[in-house]
Amino acid sequence: MKFTIVFTGLLGIFLTPAFADYNINIGDNNNNGGSGQQTVSVNNEHNVANVDNNNGWDSWHSLWDYNTGFAATRLFSKKLCIVHRMNKDAMPSLQALDTMVKEKKLQGKGPGGPPPKGLMYSISSDPVNNVDKFGGPIAGMCNRVPTYMADEIQGEWPPNGALHR
Repeated sequence: MKFTIVFTGLLGIFLTPAFADYNINIGDNNNNGGSGQQTVSVNNEHNVANVDNNNGWDSWHSLWDYNTGFAATRLFSKKLCIVHRMNKDAMPSLQALDTMVKEKKLQGKGPGGPPPKGLMYSISSDPVNNVDKFGGPIAGMCNRVPTYMADEIQGEWPPNGALHR
């Protein structure tokens, strides 16, 4: 049995406000009195990018492993990991991401173009038996944590641009 989860604007959530190597307040009050911080770091030596959203119990950590082509998100409030194949058409290359981080692009101003592509995933209800198959970085993050595989569902999200009106 599978259930569906939507990663609305995967790039928007993970990257839009966080293309820099500094902390950004993700609260909705123009960085005044918000409740969390988001950071992005790129490790060119290991070909991985880390995205941390520090917001108390709603915190999460994502790791994008460009060597294996897998990405994983650890949801602390749910005490689980979700792993999926990286969609190379929707995610920037590690070099492009690294350039944006180094140049401190966007600095919380948001993208200067159309909204980021939203991706939809179906998460298997069967836990992954061996996280080692996703590579060392993801195995290290998801070891001893219930881990589930997600498969991208083709189609437009939001349907007919409903969230962008």
